[in-house]
Amino acid sequence: MPQSGEPRMLVSGKHVRQAVAHCVDSLTGIPADRWQVRAGDLEWTCWETLEHLADDLLTYALRFGLARPMDVPRVPLRISRDRPEGPANVIFGDREAGPEGFLTIVEACGGLLATAVDTAVPTTLAPHVFGASDPEGFAAMGVVETLVHTHDIARGMHLVREPPQDLSERALRRLFPDVPITDTPWSTLLWATGRVETPDRPRRENWRWYGAPRSPN
Repeated sequence: MPQSGEPRMLVSGKHVRQAVAHCVDSLTGIPADRWQVRAGDLEWTCWETLEHLADDLLTYALRFGLARPMDVPRVPLRISRDRPEGPANVIFGDREAGPEGFLTIVEACGGLLATAVDTAVPTTLAPHVFGASDPEGFAAMGVVETLVHTHDIARGMHLVREPPQDLSERALRRLFPDVPITDTPWSTLLWATGRVETPDRPRRENWRWYGAPRSPN
């Protein structure tokens, strides 16, 4: 339960797990030979994008394993790439295990983040390139990364996969307070993250989220 003066969490570990479940359900069963196509408009393949997603979930979780997260700008794990244009990660999937094996890694990393944000002191801050954020903020980051990269992969596969609107709405309210919701929360989140354009709003070339802790209600 939140303490007096603390806002109720918009996004928690439960929502991270829901987003990851959407990812796993959406991408299970796709043959291994289809994963090397480009993921949407990204420069990465669908496989590389899934690796990047798992990497995000893991590294977000690791921040809250530290006693004083703000004292450590980055957990100094070795970063590498499989190819010059690929994502820079600390973890990579075993290709012999195939896509289902790597979806298991995504589920595990999402579970670590869910546990980390739910057990951290709500006022704990951890560093991020867009500025320090709290457990709720990192949970929302995990949701956004999971939903939009699942979309990128599905688009590369010529599939349509739409997540629960509630997840998109929570992520928008927490990380994109400057973006009014139009049409649906999901289409708005896609616009906010530079994935689509609308008749009234051109596609965003540059975008960011705002992870600073919310003020008490």
